[in-house]
Amino acid sequence: MSLWTRITDALSALAQGESLSAVFERLRTPPEKSVAFAIAVIALGAKMAKADGRVTRDEVTAFREVFQIARADEAGAARVFDMARTDVAGYQDYARKIKGMFAEDSTVLCDLMEGLFHIAMADGFYHPGENEFLEEVAQIFGQTDRQFHALRARFVPDAPKDPYTVLGVSPDMPMPEIRKVWRNLVRETHPDAMMARGVPEEAIRLAEKKMIDINRAWDELNGARV
Repeated sequence: MSLWTRITDALSALAQGESLSAVFERLRTPPEKSVAFAIAVIALGAKMAKADGRVTRDEVTAFREVFQIARADEAGAARVFDMARTDVAGYQDYARKIKGMFAEDSTVLCDLMEGLFHIAMADGFYHPGENEFLEEVAQIFGQTDRQFHALRARFVPDAPKDPYTVLGVSPDMPMPEIRKVWRNLVRETHPDAMMARGVPEEAIRLAEKKMIDINRAWDELNGARV
């Protein structure tokens, strides 16, 4: 059964008037959490699309890149997107419910932020409204400023890109501590680890760019301090 078939099944109650927020509440345990992850990224992505006032072809393409949506499943993905975009509930309400769903593993919330940044940058322009949206969602998710700046450094072309920011560390941190942070990031980014915490296989490719970025930052710091 494909991810989108499972999503369609999970959303069947929506036809009877159940809200998307209520659906989140029913997807709190494995294996349904992978369905919840996909719905969360698309639902928040739909809300974010309103932040810059338009939904571009590039943003729609970005959803396909994140989830590798088959043509046969496009209608299901579009349904989630449109429902979230037109739902009267604010994105803050969505973000709080999603945080509650993944509260026991905050790393999943970092994975979600990765997907949202990917979608935000799909059109090549980081709109101030998107920054405000992402910053507030990150705060609701409980991310630190350092974590948010690390994400922005990796995705936004004109953001500061020094290796300390990319790794989420400070210049005065001892090298052994930086190594520990880097190793944890590598471990968290491994596809097996991502799938174990509920990230659907269709979204694992999100980790490819992250792995490249954090390894490049580590190599730069490690070489500079030798």
